[in-house]
Amino acid sequence: MRGKLVVVTGGTRGVGAGIARAFVGAGAEVVVCARRPPEVPVDGARFTAVDLRDPTAVHRFFAALPRLDVLVNNAGGSPYRPLADDTGTDIRRHARVIELNLTTPLTASLAAYEYLKRSRGAIVMIGSVSGARPSPGTAAYGAAKAGLEHLARSMAVEWAPYIRVNTLVLGMVRTELSHLHYGDEDGIAAVARTVPLGRLAEPSDIGEAAVFLASDAAAYITGASLLVHGGGERPAFLDAASANKQAVDEATSGAVDEAITGAVDEPAAGAATEVTGEPTRQATKGGEQG
Repeated sequence: MRGKLVVVTGGTRGVGAGIARAFVGAGAEVVVCARRPPEVPVDGARFTAVDLRDPTAVHRFFAALPRLDVLVNNAGGSPYRPLADDTGTDIRRHARVIELNLTTPLTASLAAYEYLKRSRGAIVMIGSVSGARPSPGTAAYGAAKAGLEHLARSMAVEWAPYIRVNTLVLGMVRTELSHLHYGDEDGIAAVARTVPLGRLAEPSDIGEAAVFLASDAAAYITGASLLVHGGGERPAFLDAASANKQAVDEATSGAVDEAITGAVDEPAAGAATEVTGEPTRQATKGGEQG
């Protein structure tokens, strides 16, 4: 990635910061943008304040760059908001979630189009497993992430062969806010046991996957959705059923327990907050992912 200029939206912390660090480590020049500056700057990356919901500001931001090779649409998130609770019936609240998670990536991509076409660059969308399964409490978020994957596939066809567009579909990621959503270390360990690989992702896991999709190693990959979820979610009926339960438990418990011990005993590198796998992890971020 040396000599490449990469923009990571919402890249000030959490998964966004993990993505920015990975690109810096790969030798790229990295610019992160969000409404507010990071509490802990990402070493080797520079920050620019941009309200990504303002199309004029977004166009101005890209026009000021000397070039552009990669755009990572990471900004997003949602608070927990059931559709029919006391505040959930206010359509404007749900519309803002859709705007942040779907319209904002579209706005940034359109503003970056000419620059990426010139460099034959790449776009990486940060999606979520919430877009492919029911998301009670974050329905608007799940709907927006489903739309984001479709948008990426359509962009990939319309903008080929000049720009490659792919999506990272995230599961649960361990960040500095994990305790707010899973509880103490026991709670985090219990949640991690639901993942086949036996642990939550780290922001660095997401960053390395983003670098891959943006790199020449993925030169023939476009319109794809790469699942980064540790194997997904174990089907609930397997734990509810009594048939074959002992055999399944014996086959999986040892490997999972070993992975859990490593994941919980060691703190996450650069502990940062998750982005899109479980959207309520973004509730405290004022609507900005990363």
